[in-house]
Amino acid sequence: MKIYPKEEAQTLMNRLAKEGREFVFAVSYDQSQAYIVEAGKLDSDEMMVAFPNFNNIPENAECNSDTVEWDFDAPNRERYEDSINFVKANMRAGNSYLANLTCKVEIRTNLTLRDIFLRSKAMYRCWIRNRFVCFSPEIFVRIDNGKISSYPMKGTLDATLPNAEEILMSNVKEAAEHATIVDLIRNDLSMVSDGVAVTKYRYIDRLQTNKGEILQTSSEITGKLTDHYTRNIGDLLFRLLPAGSITGAPKPKTMEIIAEAEAYDRGFYTGVIGHYKDGNLDSAVMIRFIDEEAGKFYYKAGGGITAKSNNDDEYKEVKDKIYVPIY
Repeated sequence: MKIYPKEEAQTLMNRLAKEGREFVFAVSYDQSQAYIVEAGKLDSDEMMVAFPNFNNIPENAECNSDTVEWDFDAPNRERYEDSINFVKANMRAGNSYLANLTCKVEIRTNLTLRDIFLRSKAMYRCWIRNRFVCFSPEIFVRIDNGKISSYPMKGTLDATLPNAEEILMSNVKEAAEHATIVDLIRNDLSMVSDGVAVTKYRYIDRLQTNKGEILQTSSEITGKLTDHYTRNIGDLLFRLLPAGSITGAPKPKTMEIIAEAEAYDRGFYTGVIGHYKDGNLDSAVMIRFIDEEAGKFYYKAGGGITAKSNNDDEYKEVKDKIYVPIY
């Protein structure tokens, strides 16, 4: 499949939308690469997607149904500690007040990336042959009849802990992190829409994984698209990218900080995938993500860091996120 550079991708999305053509897309974190395919031309041997209102999974698709074997090398504790402390030092210097720090770890499983795509349970899934698989629970933006909505997801906890919901909702650090990201997304949506408001604040989602149930907190933010961005979907997406929930605040400076702290290329991880049809758009942030590199699989995961983050808690959280939603 063809990979489009940023400007060409943006122009193509605008044109396809104006011509009333249905399409799917995947855009990398740094927006330098994008797959854009008209829905009717999707080749399921090269790319499969499964969204709430669209999928191209063949009816006869088969996959490995064996019990999942799952093993991974935990992130190097000392290296991750150094990364957290580097981010915190920048926060003390006033350069950032929320940063989404990520890492990549090698995993070993008896499943192929295609198997994981077909067997995983997630609201948004995408598989691209010999590249990656994503099984994301996080909406990026939805557009429905001129209304744009975003649902930032920030705050995670093991649901099996006693009083897990109460612990998560009363956690001061998690509450502050969530408030910051909601404010960032509200500001982002204000660039492309009017009347932006937080319509639902900090509610709990329950997610099933191969390691058990986890809790995550989300909010709902909505606005009315301006005329220009209603007509130019490519302009809208590239104005909003990268997603605030996987960068931090303030966004430009925090991106510089996390790039130095992470010291690896995110690639398509934390980019966005989506589906456009008849003026409506549904898209997701590519969290919960596995890359294929030189025949090996690498899981990419992360979490929000604030000046008050407990380093041990942050290390545990990133390990908890290295899962597949197969149960």
